[in-house]
Amino acid sequence: MQPESLSKAIQLSVAPVFLLAGIGALMNVISGRLARIVDNARRTRAALDAGLKVDEREQSAYRRRMQLTIRAIELLTAATLLISTVVAVMFFSVISRINLTLVVVPMFITAMLLVMLASLCFLREVRMASAHINRMF
Repeated sequence: MQPESLSKAIQLSVAPVFLLAGIGALMNVISGRLARIVDNARRTRAALDAGLKVDEREQSAYRRRMQLTIRAIELLTAATLLISTVVAVMFFSVISRINLTLVVVPMFITAMLLVMLASLCFLREVRMASAHINRMF
């Protein structure tokens, strides 16, 4: 293996690695929202257990928001795995001098689609939370 090959492999993997960092930051935000949703759902459950009346729409909204948040995390996790595989395949391609473009391109496009779907789930959850707050005030 030539040092130039390793240098080229590292150059090719820089953009996907930055993408992984961005996905990690987004996952951190989404998991923080999930924690708040769970805390609110627990408070609602405690109120129910104490015999207080709780709006069924509120319970349903928490459930739906939790589902959307978990789905976004699952999609981002799948995208992370795909992007990591892309980096590994690119390294292998450069080192072995085998053209694996036909493998890398669909994997990367699929990863981007997963990130887009996760973003849509996140947007939907944020809109649900905003609508809930608007109903309250």
